[in-house]
Amino acid sequence: MQFGVFDYIEKGAAPIHETYDRRMDLLRALEAAGFHGYHLSEHHATPLSLTPSPNLFLAAAARETKTIRLGTLLTLLPLYHPMRLLEELCMLDHLSGGRLDIGVGRGISPHEFDAYSEDFNESAEAFDQCFKVIHQGLRQDRVTYASPKYTFKDAPVIVRPLQTPHPPLWYGLRGEHGPVFAARHGMNGVTLGPDDHVAKIIGNFREQWKLHEAERAAMGSPVASPLVGIMRAMFIADTDQEAERIARAAHETWFDNLAWLWKERGTMPPIAISGSFDQARASGALVVGSPQTVKKVFMAQAQRCGHNYLVLLLAFGSLTHAQQMRSLDLFRTEVMPELAALNEMR
Repeated sequence: MQFGVFDYIEKGAAPIHETYDRRMDLLRALEAAGFHGYHLSEHHATPLSLTPSPNLFLAAAARETKTIRLGTLLTLLPLYHPMRLLEELCMLDHLSGGRLDIGVGRGISPHEFDAYSEDFNESAEAFDQCFKVIHQGLRQDRVTYASPKYTFKDAPVIVRPLQTPHPPLWYGLRGEHGPVFAARHGMNGVTLGPDDHVAKIIGNFREQWKLHEAERAAMGSPVASPLVGIMRAMFIADTDQEAERIARAAHETWFDNLAWLWKERGTMPPIAISGSFDQARASGALVVGSPQTVKKVFMAQAQRCGHNYLVLLLAFGSLTHAQQMRSLDLFRTEVMPELAALNEMR
């Protein structure tokens, strides 16, 4: 099993520039601990995220790190001009020394689209058009494409990706569509939610991976054996009692930030993680406790769900930087070594 981190970089009490600096400290610690990847979200007009331009933050992170892979989960393709995004991604692959992972998605928040004066009801079509341009431009040195929104005729792609044939692509394994789309295009995948739900999604993805081998080969996917990830919010302290006391408040703050824009507009976010600490913990989406408790939960989840990539939400809600770093250190020394031997890539 390999390990990654998913990050929102929420707005808290600290000045924003200090939050960015502390995140770079965390990134360097993740790299030293042997984490495979760091995956940054994209959100707009919400305290859930201080990185509405994730590639800008990742460009800075690329110069602060040497080995950890960097990318988004997920870049909201409908909000971008595809050629501009393509050029940025190719630049970022070089700035990172060939460590870029590219996660793509449509998004789930109509309110964030409203902030950009974009129609969320048209986002599926906009995603499809943007993805086709990006996918073609990563594989070829010219783009020719016509759609209702974009027309490109033999447009040169001067800055080619450093990785060959191109950086690995990532997709969210949601619903029936996610596993099929990811398997067809040779993408790594990540999902979240209760254990039983996650196990079914992963099983479907692995079946779809077998079915679409020829299609992936024709597209030249660089992913021979996919990383199949689950995202889990995690906090470790020296005792179960201390961990629960700290994480309960942190989870409440995180959910408040997650739901803030939705509540402003009189709605609630349609996500697979409960705002209730106890319900989220019972479902397996939130793992909290001493090193022994957390290790036991993660080992059971690995057997039940079958993932080979554990993506941790380490920094969430009201957790301080010191608490995040202590949790990471306990995971690195007390939990990570035994989990690493589980669920090899296949």
